[in-house]
Amino acid sequence: MKLKQVLTYAGIAFLIWWVIQQPTSASHLVHNIGTLLSTAAGGLSRFITSI
Repeated sequence: MKLKQVLTYAGIAFLIWWVIQQPTSASHLVHNIGTLLSTAAGGLSRFITSI
């Protein structure tokens, strides 16, 4: 097994464990990432519109 595969599986296992152990923290992280992407998309849209 390649190191990249092992690290990928370990990362997925960690994420599953984290969601099970700390579901509130995981949901806050997902919400914050969504807010960040939405804000970035709005800023990019305003930038393109102003050109």
